[in-house]
Amino acid sequence: MAQVILAIDQGTTGSTVMLIDRQLNVLARGYQEFRQIYPRPGWVEHDPKDIWRSVTGATNMAFIRGKVNPRDVAAIGITNQRETSIAWDAETGEALHNAIVWQCRRTSPVTERLKAEGLEEVFRQKTGLVLDPYFSGTKYAWLLDNVPGLRGRAREGKVRLGTVDSFLVHRLTKGKVHATDASNASRTLLMRLSDCQWDGDLCRILNVPVQCLPRILDCTETFGHTKAFGGVPDGIPVCGIAGDQQAALFGQACFSPGEAKCTYGTGAFMLMNTGAVPEPSKNGLLTTVAWKVQGKTTYALEGSAFIAGAVVQWLRDGMKFFSTASEIESLAAEAPDSGGVVLVPAFVGLGAPHWRSSARGLITGITRGTSRAHLARAALEGMALQNVDVLRAMEEDSGTPIPRLKVDGGASANNLLMRMQADFLGREIVRPKMVETTALGAACLAGLGAGVFTDTADIAAAWREDRVFTPKMDEAARRESIARWNAAVAKA
Repeated sequence: MAQVILAIDQGTTGSTVMLIDRQLNVLARGYQEFRQIYPRPGWVEHDPKDIWRSVTGATNMAFIRGKVNPRDVAAIGITNQRETSIAWDAETGEALHNAIVWQCRRTSPVTERLKAEGLEEVFRQKTGLVLDPYFSGTKYAWLLDNVPGLRGRAREGKVRLGTVDSFLVHRLTKGKVHATDASNASRTLLMRLSDCQWDGDLCRILNVPVQCLPRILDCTETFGHTKAFGGVPDGIPVCGIAGDQQAALFGQACFSPGEAKCTYGTGAFMLMNTGAVPEPSKNGLLTTVAWKVQGKTTYALEGSAFIAGAVVQWLRDGMKFFSTASEIESLAAEAPDSGGVVLVPAFVGLGAPHWRSSARGLITGITRGTSRAHLARAALEGMALQNVDVLRAMEEDSGTPIPRLKVDGGASANNLLMRMQADFLGREIVRPKMVETTALGAACLAGLGAGVFTDTADIAAAWREDRVFTPKMDEAARRESIARWNAAVAKA
């Protein structure tokens, strides 16, 4: 019986494909980067052709490296950069404009207008989200209003709108399916949290035709079957989909209310399982769908920092501090502290709990004695300090303390950063053996959908811990660091 799961992790800077067995062992991995497009300051785009090529390239690479027979694949799972929005032709599947990436701030004037009209509370109550350019709804509206002829074609039913998961499902099934899952749909400003359905009133406010949007399915439903997807046989079910951060929560086996994780990728994303009831936030967090399985919805509180690993890329590519991202740890370790330097990585605004789209990156405290090591250390500290406000808001909203925070993503391999995170939060940081838990979560959801796993207990039993980081910083030093950080954030 086929037991291998093919997990597609379509991320912001590249696509990863993993072949994973029932014991959650990674049999093979393929990865392919693609270009980032910056048409104007604050605008970020991807070419959907690049996205699709990276997925097919990473898939071929995984099969070649793992020497796995494609016929052994039982199911395909997808996890994806959320909010990134694509319009494509309903018949040909060809993209009608570059994808507008989640980081893009071009729709700030729209969200500011909606706030001025007093509509933010309407969106918050229905969707759990704040009015911010981050989310997909205003991106869909921008595409419809700015791509010549697109709105007219949309009225004729010739246009599909969706997040990256929907675009991939369309391609994997050769155009037969236009669908998304509840977790991705919950990031659009268009879906009601209460019943996981598109809201007609919100669609009218943003002028987005409901008929262009995908069907919303459970995360473990069968979305469709493969057709002419590389060397993969036709008829393989695509039966596990979740947005990347929800997939990471699932892959971290955070199945009980109160369990939380933080993923360090391009940004940093902290999610806490809040159970069967959507928990409204009074502290600038988002209420979101964690996953929907067999008709039962699990919700989460989320706090997002838009820039985390991207600040390391900036030091590498823009400032030429080092040639590989992993070198930042040794460079930062050359300094015992940041020398009073604070780096606020608000390159594309501040996310939760501040939600200031106009904020920009800031470095303070530079002296004649400031070195590259101090700046590298300040960058890591900035990545960690962003999460202090988020965790405190999460605990206050939920009324539940978080004594242990699970971590994952590429930057979680940085031991210095993880020690900083434990110190600034004053909490234990738990790193799993498998830090690429977005792909793992997609595999687990697909495995549930295909019957490879019986239930979540099956998955939890296979989850493995790597290392626990305990806080060492005294309270006075912690308070001083956080006060210095807050003063810098106020100026950003």
